[in-house]
Amino acid sequence: MKILSTKILADYQKKPLTDAGFELIENDFITVKTKSFDLKNINESLIFSSQNAVESILQHPDLEKLKAKKVYCVGLKTKNLLTDNGFEVVAYTGYASDLAEIITLIYKSETFTFFSGNLRKDTLPNALKEAEVIFNEINVYETTLTPHKIKNSVDAILFFSPSGIESFLKENIIKKEMCFCIGETTASALENKTKNIIIADQPTIENVIEDVIEEYK
Repeated sequence: MKILSTKILADYQKKPLTDAGFELIENDFITVKTKSFDLKNINESLIFSSQNAVESILQHPDLEKLKAKKVYCVGLKTKNLLTDNGFEVVAYTGYASDLAEIITLIYKSETFTFFSGNLRKDTLPNALKEAEVIFNEINVYETTLTPHKIKNSVDAILFFSPSGIESFLKENIIKKEMCFCIGETTASALENKTKNIIIADQPTIENVIEDVIEEYK
């Protein structure tokens, strides 16, 4: 079985696949880089919807000023990265829509600063605007599509973001391959492209890999 991963996996992530006898092909279909930004007009609470935003903030010289703020985030790994670096995470969820619901229902009276990337989805900011939650947004990293033409056929494709799918489809088409997606938001980018979709129970790379092994073994 040939598996295409649309991002380069860490060695410990590859091992279960290779141990199970899969042939793994890897390419980074998106490139993420931090960008310079000012930490001005920061509100009382912070929102992070990705690990990339946290990684960018951790490089800022005024990082310590933020650690007194309460934090709300999307993703367990994002939460762990924040707490490991001294932040207090008040709430975290697997999806931006769920976090938006928690904020608008329980913490609506607070003011927020949302640290985001250039290709972020509108789900969270639109929900905050609709609920009239006071917030501002600071763009702290950039995602660039880096398409690759896949010449050899594969049995399955691993997708980890809507941007990764967009990049893949610039040079390739999906035929009969099974598509394993890290979450519902990613899977929604495959709408009208294929019905061969398996969505991870938890939005982590490890869960995607577990699904592949479970499906074929």
